[in-house]
Amino acid sequence: MSGILIDPGKCIACRACEVACEREHGRSFITVFEFESSAVPLNCRHCEKAPCIEACPTGALFRDKDGAVMVDVKKCIGCEVCLLACPFGIPEIAGKVMVKCDLCPERRAEGKLPLCVQTCPTGALSYVEPNDFSAGRRKAYAERLALRRSENAPGL
Repeated sequence: MSGILIDPGKCIACRACEVACEREHGRSFITVFEFESSAVPLNCRHCEKAPCIEACPTGALFRDKDGAVMVDVKKCIGCEVCLLACPFGIPEIAGKVMVKCDLCPERRAEGKLPLCVQTCPTGALSYVEPNDFSAGRRKAYAERLALRRSENAPGL
């Protein structure tokens, strides 16, 4: 399942992702937290083994065909059990129902990226399969090691 991966090292705290999400959904489901020397955007991780889905007593939380964790607002009773179950504290209660990132299903259906990802000017947010991301990281690490080795090699 694809998801939004976050590279905090690239985040410049411009909050373009928050503004884009609010423009698309009427509220922002991504929050940029700022610390002394860095910023971290945070949104629903759409966990593979989503504790919120497991904890929901009414079955209001489910996965769509692409694997995104979604909310059926007709079944949600606002009990906040999902909020307690989430290891990241992401779900929020608004109007007596749980709300959270849905990975922009209308945009995904059109083959587009979630708007926060498309809007991020630094590439701190990316929409990829975790295995593809991991493969890219391994390759980048190998390239850095190879460069370091060539820089330290004795001259010919």
